[in-house]
Amino acid sequence: MVVTLRATPRRRSVIESQALRYFVAVGEELNFTRAAERLGISAPPLSRAIRKLESELGVTLFERTTHSVVLTAAGSVLLEDARIALSALDAAGRRARRAASAEPKLVLAVKPDSDAGLLESILAAFATEAAALPVEVLLCGWGEQAGLVRDGHADAALIPEPFDSTGLDFETITTESRVAALATSHPLADEGRASHLLADDRRGEISMSDLGLPADPVRLQEHLDQLIARHGVRDLPQLLKLVELRELVTLVPASVADRYPRSGVVYRPVRDAPPAKLAIAWPQQSRSTATAALVRAATSTGRRADD
Repeated sequence: MVVTLRATPRRRSVIESQALRYFVAVGEELNFTRAAERLGISAPPLSRAIRKLESELGVTLFERTTHSVVLTAAGSVLLEDARIALSALDAAGRRARRAASAEPKLVLAVKPDSDAGLLESILAAFATEAAALPVEVLLCGWGEQAGLVRDGHADAALIPEPFDSTGLDFETITTESRVAALATSHPLADEGRASHLLADDRRGEISMSDLGLPADPVRLQEHLDQLIARHGVRDLPQLLKLVELRELVTLVPASVADRYPRSGVVYRPVRDAPPAKLAIAWPQQSRSTATAALVRAATSTGRRADD
């Protein structure tokens, strides 16, 4: 094994955010003219700014010819890191402006019908906390919650697990069983039974293999996400309507079956379905006392619901 020793560098390059924004525009467009139009400047100063950035870093970020612009290996690495850095910078600015407002508030991102029926109880528990602030509930679409927290549009989010937790901390607040949602005319549906089942009703169980679904939680979530995207599903009523029409078969948390009985849908217990977990997520290294109070309120509410 070869070990190389070197002294700590004495000079550090400081990259300005504007230079990073210029670089990201060129890195994504791979065309200086289009990148300049996107930034609202002309191409010559953009080119000079990129040359200056390369000089400051001591690396070549783009291979340029008269016909093409291609990222170098160094450019590819910087593009990925620059996107993260700029996103974090923008998010910090949004949260700082919200905190400095004359009427500070806390923004909680929630997908409608994906709160396990706990949202009102969580908000009520939070209101009793000493650090509580007025809460704005930001309603969002499937899979948007984590991104809204990362980019600073929300301070926290209620998110079904699993999800991409990059840049986030989270706590599971409740765990419940899942049931299959089937059209009443589906071969696996027992048409003689009501469309509403209690979560602990184990009669007539079916299995994941019966449904043709993967039992692994991550693979299952990927499958369900693809299903939702393929059918352009926007909300739970649309999802259940597609189930009624036998366009798809899906799994839902047992609390959805409890709260949304439908005449055209049968909910059946699935013996080997991975549990549905709901988490509250917030930015890593957050120092907000209001956010910490909301997390406490959510976890305590979830514990009471699970008891």
